[in-house]
Amino acid sequence: MKNFDLSVQEKLMSSGHNMIQVIKDLWDYPRSLTGHGVVSTLDYIKGISDDLEVHTFESGEVVFDWEIPDEWNIYGATLKHESGLVIADFSENNLHVLGYSTPCSLTISKEDLLEHLYTIPELPDAIPYVTSYYNECWGFCISENQKKSLPEGMYHVDINATKGPGKLHLADVFIPGETKSEVFFSTYVCHPSMANNELSGPALSLELIRYIKETYPNPRMSYRFAFVPETIGAIAYLSKNYMEMKKKIKCGFVLSCVGDDQAYSHIESRLGNSLADKALESSFINLPNAKKFSYLYRGSDERQYCAPGIDLPLCGFCRTRYGDYPEYHTSADDLSLVNPEGLAASFKVMKNIIDAFEIGLYPRATVLCEPQLGKRGLYPSITRREDFSEIYNRLNFLSYADGNHSLFDIATISECNLSDLVPIAKIMTEHGLVKNVEK
Repeated sequence: MKNFDLSVQEKLMSSGHNMIQVIKDLWDYPRSLTGHGVVSTLDYIKGISDDLEVHTFESGEVVFDWEIPDEWNIYGATLKHESGLVIADFSENNLHVLGYSTPCSLTISKEDLLEHLYTIPELPDAIPYVTSYYNECWGFCISENQKKSLPEGMYHVDINATKGPGKLHLADVFIPGETKSEVFFSTYVCHPSMANNELSGPALSLELIRYIKETYPNPRMSYRFAFVPETIGAIAYLSKNYMEMKKKIKCGFVLSCVGDDQAYSHIESRLGNSLADKALESSFINLPNAKKFSYLYRGSDERQYCAPGIDLPLCGFCRTRYGDYPEYHTSADDLSLVNPEGLAASFKVMKNIIDAFEIGLYPRATVLCEPQLGKRGLYPSITRREDFSEIYNRLNFLSYADGNHSLFDIATISECNLSDLVPIAKIMTEHGLVKNVEK
């Protein structure tokens, strides 16, 4: 057993390192809601998963109550003092420019410049991430300490960008299964260089795609992975697909901020009782610093997928919830904030949920009364008190394998983490003691 555990841990850590490499590769891309940063990011993803399908929406196109914004592309920007001192350079950090800033080249006084500067006083060394998608304005983001040390005089502003009618790009990967029922994952590709808030979600999605394809070449379930600009991208995606999604999606997750190792966070669906809620609840049993948040504390695209009339069975999954770590939406959310261990643990949570679907989510016992496990090598020939935990987990699994309780239900009832229950379900299925009931 020890060698097997070591092998499993090695595989998890290999996945963690894979995800770190994705984050590093995508680090410098100048992402926003639209533009070449998003296109380049989706091109990179397609290079890993060539079945990625890209969808485009025209500026001005109506999607529910919204309109697709103009396309914004940025190529460079500097803020310089008249002495030649460089205050901010987009090439050094792409958070330095207010997102969707209008292009401009002008000389301005310090007094007037201050109206266009954004800082975080409580994090005086960090550059904030600030956007103004739907207003015509420009600005620079610098540290509070930089702002305090600005010399008197004139400043030259140069923002080399374009803003006008164009396209919004988003994409998805669909992995067909034996059934049309789908498990859905969504993550966003619209933030610039932030490791946990932006890049950990796409990295985890890519690793899950790889895992499904390698482990389940003919999966029981169908799987769909969406890579969208947050809010407007999810709304646009739903505008074209929500009727079909309502029919097919059985369970789904928004993946965001999944790269640190400080917490586990479950942001409930709007009603809090979806299959996805049950999946995360069963996955969090006995995990350290695991937290459940009401839908009232939502903050990502669960807002769109759970909206009235859409009502997909979907919830949010994070390590430390967005907004709850001080580095959130700042330059301090850098490569040091994520690690292979944190990403691997996030992968394990989602992997176990996928495994539960693939083994068979609703097991039903095939024998009446308690089966004799000993003759199958599933019950020790000599029992000691310290062996009872594993035995009871197996017996509890069989006690609730009635075709009506899902693996998520059984894990929660028996207080056995899904990661421990899935191997039990697998071995009981292999021995013919349970079979799956399709629902």
